[in-house]
Amino acid sequence: MCYSAMVHQKYRDFIRQFHADIGIDEFVRLYLERASNPAIKIPKGMDANFLDPQTVEERQISDLILAYDRTQAEKWQQELFKQRKRLADAERSLQVKATKKAESDQRIATEKVEWLLGKLGDLNRTDSKPRDSRIFPMHYAPVMIWENGRRVVKPMRYHCRPAGKPAFYDSKYPGCYNARRDNLEGFWKGQFGISHGLMLVSAFYENVSRHRLEKRDLAPNEKDENVILEFRPQAGQDMLVACLWSRWTGSSGEALLSFAAITDEPPPEVAEAGHDRCIIPIQHQSIDAWLQPNGDLKGSYAILDDRERPYYEHRMAA
Repeated sequence: MCYSAMVHQKYRDFIRQFHADIGIDEFVRLYLERASNPAIKIPKGMDANFLDPQTVEERQISDLILAYDRTQAEKWQQELFKQRKRLADAERSLQVKATKKAESDQRIATEKVEWLLGKLGDLNRTDSKPRDSRIFPMHYAPVMIWENGRRVVKPMRYHCRPAGKPAFYDSKYPGCYNARRDNLEGFWKGQFGISHGLMLVSAFYENVSRHRLEKRDLAPNEKDENVILEFRPQAGQDMLVACLWSRWTGSSGEALLSFAAITDEPPPEVAEAGHDRCIIPIQHQSIDAWLQPNGDLKGSYAILDDRERPYYEHRMAA
């Protein structure tokens, strides 16, 4: 279902490669919204666009990122102090007598201290790492759409909430980051043929059963074990992944841009690795036709059929 993907977050790459404009107002709106709602998930790779601000809007976003990072650092430092105290208390208790509570506190505090140190380290890190651009459902990524006669890149949430639907659709339909091709005229009829987008992806990740990956049946009394595989085009090229998107507006005027990646039956090498879905990378020459469907469902299906067909190599994800 492409539950995760390695996405190109640098919007200047879109400008250079695809002669796209940047919907900078939407980036400003997103970062302003995160200032009051820290639960909004923006990857570090997207933040990196604003490390060297060149415009008034970029400077505004840069200031918002710095303020957000300070708030997060203070929050995590306070929690780190709390968990280190919890760990020390548990270890003192264990020196006197082993109890389940002390053992549990020791384990949980140790895990939380490690997690918090990792988050603080990432927050202060200035060098880029591949994981900075990896997205999961509910994370934001740059998506290229067609607007006012031009290609435009805007930040969108990777989990589509269709326009006109209630906000609880996010929890009612947790798989809405995946738009199955066989349901495009069903659940996705309000977006297919109407609002198409493209995401620039270098790799995608899938959950598979270990026994399917190893091409064997489950042994007697063996539990199904999940592993995560990374799929990457053998030639190393980036993929223009077909997406559907929607602009949702709430009763109080709040707005949300969100999208889903279209998936289809997998090519043989993905199926043999144990997964039953695959993203659809379109041909470069189909960009504008895909972004401007104008209700042409037949033409849209034709673009999905005439897709790029890279050979996907896979490995266990780090």
